[in-house]
Parts: sequence; structure tokens; C-alpha cells
Amino acid sequence: MRVLTLALLLALGPQARAAEDFSHYWNGVWNAEGTLFSVEVTVTDGRVELRQLESLGFQWSSSAGRVAGSIMEFEVDYAGVSGVIRARLEDASTAIVFARTCMPDFMVVCVLARDRQARFRKVSD
Repeated sequence: MRVLTLALLLALGPQARAAEDFSHYWNGVWNAEGTLFSVEVTVTDGRVELRQLESLGFQWSSSAGRVAGSIMEFEVDYAGVSGVIRARLEDASTAIVFARTCMPDFMVVCVLARDRQARFRKVSD
């Protein structure tokens, strides 16, 4: 019986974690590790709003995004480039962020972003 219970828990474990609501972890100020770049994230009913706090002079805009489990996605426009940014929580105060899409892909920004990721740290709620 113990083996069956353990097997069942192991089998259901990933789905249970995927269904967990991580929205509250995202709310707050996030800083790109090693830089001054920071944004404020607000999540309401699974909908993500970003506000630039320190953009290092970059002028970008984002549309409302969404949170699904530990993953957050939102669209960004910058210097003639459009893309989808994906962030994945590693823990309650750390996220890995990367460009899931970037178009047009021949633009320098997209070339430089390809296969790159940034670590963001939550600095306040």
C-alpha cells in the first residue's frame, strides 16, 4: 500500500505544482541582477501589468500579460522590435527571464537576445 501511495503522489506531484497559484509571488519590485534596471509587477486575477521604474534609458512598452502557474508572459515593443517575454519563478524572490519570441529576427536587438536570459531578484513587495 505504501508503494502505491508513493507512486500516486509522485505521479500527481507535477500536476499539483503546475496548478498552484503563484500570482502573489510576482507582485512587487523586481531588479535585473547586476544592473539598475527595475520594474514593478502587479498581478490581478492572473493579469500582469508592468511599470518601468528604472529602464536605463530604454524606451519600451508592454501590453498586459498573464500568469499561468510559475510562468509569466507579456508582450514588449522596443525600437521597432516586438516580442514575447517569458519569466519563470525559481523561488519566491528569483525569476529567470528570456525572450520567447523576437521579431523581426534579423534586428540587432533580437540577435543579441537570442539564447540569453537574465536573473531578476525581487527587492520589495
